Amino acid sequence: MRKTKTEKGRKAIINFLFEVGALSKTPRSAFYFLGSGGQSVSEHITRTAYIGYVLSILDGKVDGAKIMQMCLLHDLAETRTSDLNYVHQKYTISDEYKAIEDLAATLPFGEKILKTLKEYAARKSREAILAKEADRLEWILTLKEQVDVGNTRAKTWIPSGVKRLETKIGKELAKVIVKTNSDDWWFSNKKDSWWVTRNKDILKKRF
Repeated sequence: MRKTKTEKGRKAIINFLFEVGALSKTPRSAFYFLGSGGQSVSEHITRTAYIGYVLSILDGKVDGAKIMQMCLLHDLAETRTSDLNYVHQKYTISDEYKAIEDLAATLPFGEKILKTLKEYAARKSREAILAKEADRLEWILTLKEQVDVGNTRAKTWIPSGVKRLETKIGKELAKVIVKTNSDDWWFSNKKDSWWVTRNKDILKKRF
C-alpha cells in the first residue's frame, strides 16, 4: 500500500525531530582548546534563543519571533557537519548550505527553514544582525563562566569575542558580562546568613 503525501510528510517531520535531538549529543569543539568546561550545540542554541528574545525586547522595533527562529535554527546544519571551531575552519571546508538544503528538501516546511537561514546568513536585516549578536554574546557568557572557575585562558579569549560584536546594545551587554560574576544571580550577597544557617528555625516550623 502506497503512503500518502501526508504520511510521507509526517514521517519526514518525525525524522527531523529525531535529527535535531543529535544536537544535544554534538559537542561544541572550542572547548577542546579552551581546556575546561563543555557544552553541546543544543545547550548553546537554547541560551542563544533566550539572548535573542532579550535583544528583541531591548531593541523594541524588530520581529522578535523571527529573531528567535534564527537563533533556534542557526546551528541546525551541525547535525550533519558537526561543530567546527576557528582552528578547524582554517583547514576544513564545511558545506552547511548543502546540509540544510538536503534536510529542507525532505520537509513540508523546508522552504521556510531555508528562507530563514538565508536571511540570517545575509546579515542585512536588523533581525539577522541581532540573531548573530545573540550567538556571539552566548559565547562571551560561556567564556566568563570559565573565567570564574579559574580558567585564565578563557580570560584572554574574551577580548576577541567582544570585538566581533556589531551593535551598541550587544557591546553594552558585553561590558556588563565581563564585570558580573556568573554566580551573581543566586549568590550576590555572600554575607547573607542564609548561606550559613538556612533559617533553620523557619525550616523546623515547616516540619
